Amino acid sequence: MIIKNAQVYTEGFAFEKRDVAVEGELFAETAGGGTVDASGLLMLPGLIDIHFHGCDGYDFCDGTDEALDAITAYEGKNGVTAISPASMTLAEETLIAIYQNAARYSYRGGAMFLGVNMEGPFFNPAKKGAQNGAFLREPDIGMFRRLWEAADGKVKTACVAPELPGAMEFIDEAKRYCAVAVAHTTSDYDTAMEAFRRGASRAIHLYNAMPPFSHRAPGVVGAVADSGAMAELICDGVHIHPAVVRATVKLLGDDKVVLISDSMMATGLSDGAYSLGGQHVDVKGNLATLSDGTIAGSATNLFDCMRCAVKFGVPLESAVRMATINPAKAIGEDGRMGSIASGKLANFVLADRELNIRAVYVKGKQL
Repeated sequence: MIIKNAQVYTEGFAFEKRDVAVEGELFAETAGGGTVDASGLLMLPGLIDIHFHGCDGYDFCDGTDEALDAITAYEGKNGVTAISPASMTLAEETLIAIYQNAARYSYRGGAMFLGVNMEGPFFNPAKKGAQNGAFLREPDIGMFRRLWEAADGKVKTACVAPELPGAMEFIDEAKRYCAVAVAHTTSDYDTAMEAFRRGASRAIHLYNAMPPFSHRAPGVVGAVADSGAMAELICDGVHIHPAVVRATVKLLGDDKVVLISDSMMATGLSDGAYSLGGQHVDVKGNLATLSDGTIAGSATNLFDCMRCAVKFGVPLESAVRMATINPAKAIGEDGRMGSIASGKLANFVLADRELNIRAVYVKGKQL
């Protein structure tokens, strides 16, 4: 198959009019078969969401194939071609069952399931956000290994608050298995810098569930800037002011920012009452909150977050980078996805110049 006449987002992070060959599941130098006329359309790499909880009425922590089928279908039709959903802070036996289900799950269409983002339970209660405080605990590498084994190695990220007892030793060990991220933390600058020196490679939802960035206390944000670590950003118009989105891209560079949705089960549905991690959540528009007013994830998918970034003044070329190759790099998947290049999986989106999706392809097949 040949995709003809599209404005293709290249590995040089710019759009260029050219034809792209797809042979089987992969991008190729040449290909047989038919052609797709994409005149007037943008050809983007498929988006990759490495931090979200659910959508379309389902949560990853439902721990069922039905939930994963619905989640992968929704994400796929909305331009997200690969996912690493996040677990919540729950009892260990509950998490083990969820991870075992993830280990058994096989691709049946929609977005590709890459593995689990272990968001919790190794967090500071003072910055628990929408995590359930009843199940928080100090970093425990034994528990991490048990969950890793339950998932049959399908863990892409382990999150930890670096100021907790044993956190640095946890980072030393967990980084051998997957990416390690700083999250839900009261960490100061020096502690966060030590975490990044020890091998943590990104910060979870920057600015949210951590101390603010200030001129005398730069905290995690300052440590991310100085260390060269990557940082997730929820660009839904609720979690972070547009000016801060623009400033963060300027501060860190568009090669270090990873757009995420942090979406919960209400995403794609109407306002109403939902749940997250066993807690009641009220959703009105883009805002999802617990009963005490705490923001409880987002109700916006990643493609819409990318649209928001552009609306807020981030260049389109940067926004696409932050939603495609950057998340792929953050979890070690950039060798097979995240850009339109020969030999990589043919995961891509055709969209018009207003970023309305016209077609989505996963492994060379249109959804």
